Amino acid sequence: MAARGCGGVWRRARQRGVAGPGSGPDPSPRGQRAVACNTRGGAVPAGKSGLAPWVPVVGLEIHAQISSNSKLFSGSQVQFAAPPNSLVSFFDASLPGTLPVLNRRCVEAAVMTGLALKCSINKKSLFDRKHYFYADLPAGYQITQQRVPIAVNGSLSYSLCIDSKMSQMVTKIVRIKQIQLEQDSGKSLHDDTRSQTLVDLNRAGVGLMEVVMEPDMCCGEEAAAAVRELQLILQTLGSSQAVMAEGQLRVDANVSVHRPGEPYGVRTEVKNINSLRFLAKAVDYEIRRQIEELENGGTILNETRAFDSKLGCTVPMRDKEGKQDYRFMPEPNLPPLILYDAKSLPANMNHQQVINIDWIHERLPDLPSVKREKLVEQYGILPEHSFTLLNEDGLAEFFESVVKQTQMEPKKVIGWILNDLLSYLKQYSLTVKESPVSSFLLADLLNLLEKKEISSTAAKQVLAELWKGEGKTPLEIVKEQKLELLQDQKELEQICQAVIDEQENEVIMMVPG
Repeated sequence: MAARGCGGVWRRARQRGVAGPGSGPDPSPRGQRAVACNTRGGAVPAGKSGLAPWVPVVGLEIHAQISSNSKLFSGSQVQFAAPPNSLVSFFDASLPGTLPVLNRRCVEAAVMTGLALKCSINKKSLFDRKHYFYADLPAGYQITQQRVPIAVNGSLSYSLCIDSKMSQMVTKIVRIKQIQLEQDSGKSLHDDTRSQTLVDLNRAGVGLMEVVMEPDMCCGEEAAAAVRELQLILQTLGSSQAVMAEGQLRVDANVSVHRPGEPYGVRTEVKNINSLRFLAKAVDYEIRRQIEELENGGTILNETRAFDSKLGCTVPMRDKEGKQDYRFMPEPNLPPLILYDAKSLPANMNHQQVINIDWIHERLPDLPSVKREKLVEQYGILPEHSFTLLNEDGLAEFFESVVKQTQMEPKKVIGWILNDLLSYLKQYSLTVKESPVSSFLLADLLNLLEKKEISSTAAKQVLAELWKGEGKTPLEIVKEQKLELLQDQKELEQICQAVIDEQENEVIMMVPG
């Protein structure tokens, strides 16, 4: 039924001149911008003549797993892909008589993240119980921060390209409503062949930061760009590894559409998106689906949907028309979380027993935006190049290492990094750390090119040989394949004369009269 429903939406969309999967323009977020997002105004062109365009509205809720050795309220270890139910304490399993003990590292990570996102840090925050039933939630409730979260009222600046050549960037800002600490649930593994569900509680109780973004975005590309920037910030801070493939960063997207000047439309929530590419596709598809539904006289249901990456569409999960009563109540086993700054810290207080907001603020590292500015200022590269360097994990460090070891100008080095090295990495699906060509080898190759000992064409041949990982140096490859440029004029004359002598008949035919 889901496949048939998706096909129906796209068939109707194609009749209206909207490209769908496998047809027309590139269905990626960049290819969809003309319909799904106007980065200057945010309106989608009207499908029917005489009607005002549609305005999409996108808000995000992002769950980031805190980088900590132990869980939020227990001493159980945190480890990805550990044997099922091997990292479960009595508290994680919700056995009677067990009590939560707050993990200091998780609190510090949340404060650090809040400061990086320009939030106000609440010196007094509260924990609440959110009641709902899932098989992988042993207690029947989640400990979260609904009423007074640890951080509020921040903002995130992010940039995206407004042309296909990536030569023009536009910077946008999304407001951060709040950041709250909460527990993760366990994991349900559905075995359809045996008609049973298996529960793994290793993830139960792992510390999460929920970052709630206001509905300030208008398309999948903006949503993906905002989440990517947040991901870079979290990784720079070390507050979360934010590896989406391992479930350390999961996104819920709230999407609605309305006519300009009218109230926001009914929103749908697309749950648990674990890829930036899928996020962009899910949001853009949902925008198109809602517009199509409304223009055909239908209504949008307040429901939870999931993105089916194989079908390229969202599918219904459950409706939210009847508001769920989570029966929020104060967590009776945890006192208010009290934080201090330099002014409020009591003189006789043991500093190891409290968390000092100012102390954390002073030790914040350079954020990605600052790193980009420094790259542009120090090396004279283009701003869009600085984005590419930081978006690829480890690429900025690789670039700087090459620059330090070569005599070539950074502006030339960046071309070899982005056009040649990065192409090889993507072709073979490798990370920078997995590259068979080290920064030392690339710098050695570029030095040969800069000294005019080899041509640019020869340098590309050498790079292809280096990529084989046979342990040869650039100079050894140059000598083996005789790729050196000849600088001796007499030697060049001798070679030319030898060629002429070998082709005597052809030379005679070319001599006039």
